[in-house]
Amino acid sequence: MGNIGLLLVGVVLFVNGLVSIGIVEPRGAAPLNLFVGTAQVVLPTLVLVQAGGDLGIVNATWPSYLFGFTYLWFGFIQIFDIDTRGFGWYSSFVAAVAAYYAIKSVGADPVFAVIWATWAIMWSLFFVLLGLGVTKAGRIDLGHFTGWFLVLLGVPTCTVPAILLLNGVWPTSVAAGSVALVVLLAATALSVALSRRAAAGLPEVSVVGSVPQPA
Repeated sequence: MGNIGLLLVGVVLFVNGLVSIGIVEPRGAAPLNLFVGTAQVVLPTLVLVQAGGDLGIVNATWPSYLFGFTYLWFGFIQIFDIDTRGFGWYSSFVAAVAAYYAIKSVGADPVFAVIWATWAIMWSLFFVLLGLGVTKAGRIDLGHFTGWFLVLLGVPTCTVPAILLLNGVWPTSVAAGSVALVVLLAATALSVALSRRAAAGLPEVSVVGSVPQPA
């Protein structure tokens, strides 16, 4: 069930990225955020109910709640236009947990270590944009950078792994981890280029509208 939830997260990150770059209206993405957020809370709960106290299952499942609450919270922000600072600071906590899991996964699963690191970057961006209200870093439009980062990496770090895991195919070699790292670096560089282009020629977007909802 956890992999089913992960399957859905890829599309919500993709659509939220489109919100950040101005292709989709924030309220137009709210139903998807609420649906995926609910799934990310309900499905892990069902897993935990059936876990029988197995600590391995519990430790593998509880982080889903962090992301589920993210989408639910952001869905309400999109609908009711409520203050985003609490959400931003909450994102800093999620980013810290993701960074911990990235470090923890390096030896056992290099690919997921890169995926956790990618999620840590995403939620750190949410913190900077919504918690601190910082929208630019030099020539880089952080709202557009975050949007492109989600568009380029949302599906590869969520939907694709979910499909592979559901089919019992998952690489854990160092070589596979290296490939994942190259993809992350390439997507980051492309996001920087696209956001600089946006900062040079596109109209600015409000902080809420320009932040890629998780994550």
